[in-house]
Amino acid sequence: MLGLGAMGRALAAAFLRAGHPTTVWNRSPGRADELVAQGATEAATAAEAVRASPLVVLIVLDHKAVTAVTEAIADDLPGRTLVNLTADTPDRARETAAWAADRGIDYLDGSVMVPVDVIGTPHALLFHAGPRELFDRYAGTLGALGGRIEYVGAEYGLAAAYDLALLDYFYASMSGLVHAFALAEAEGADPLAIGPFFDSITAIMPPIAAEMASEVASGEYPGGGANLGMMAATVEHLVEVSEHRRLDTGVLHAIKSVADRTLAAGRAKEGWTATVDVVRPADRS
Repeated sequence: MLGLGAMGRALAAAFLRAGHPTTVWNRSPGRADELVAQGATEAATAAEAVRASPLVVLIVLDHKAVTAVTEAIADDLPGRTLVNLTADTPDRARETAAWAADRGIDYLDGSVMVPVDVIGTPHALLFHAGPRELFDRYAGTLGALGGRIEYVGAEYGLAAAYDLALLDYFYASMSGLVHAFALAEAEGADPLAIGPFFDSITAIMPPIAAEMASEVASGEYPGGGANLGMMAATVEHLVEVSEHRRLDTGVLHAIKSVADRTLAAGRAKEGWTATVDVVRPADRS
């Protein structure tokens, strides 16, 4: 296990709880004491850690740190499998995969979709991309990290693409919640009182997400009982109230811009999913 930040320590602890002999290393000292007490072996160098196991899991701050660590251990990685769980972009995942291929290193790219306290539980979700044979070889070991260890495909950028797509939804939702509480407060509503009612929205999102995914894939966006024209009118109300109360409207205006451009194309009777054609690049093949 290379990298002992909060997530790295959680991953190493999960391997140890599952009974896997685990060697750990971190660029800065002092992070391994609790893991050593749980049975881990601390290596003095990254190369020493790599030589201890056929499976090498890496999770560090960013791609720059990935490059620094992997270059230092490049000579020791051939014959082993490197699983990089460092969060970054799909293109950087492909770059690291190409680096590994050039050196004859077996490589899986991955992403961790849960906070540290969920690691090792049935609810932990991790994505992996790369050769299916490599994933299958180590799926049992990687299963120690959580109940949802998902293989998403051979193309190396896919794990990062899944990661960023889910985080796109997450951060937009978190921003929406912040704005919602600010709007409620500005109109005299108690955020603590309105908070419990957001579960009514949260509960309907899973089937909506499944339906929208089908619509995006098919290119058909039926309006049904809530078409884009109707929903865009609600966005107008949100902008009006927010501007009246001098709230920040940057996100709302971005939403309105996408809806307005879709309406301008004569698509008011279609569903909200039709806005995907505005979000996509105009020259999409």
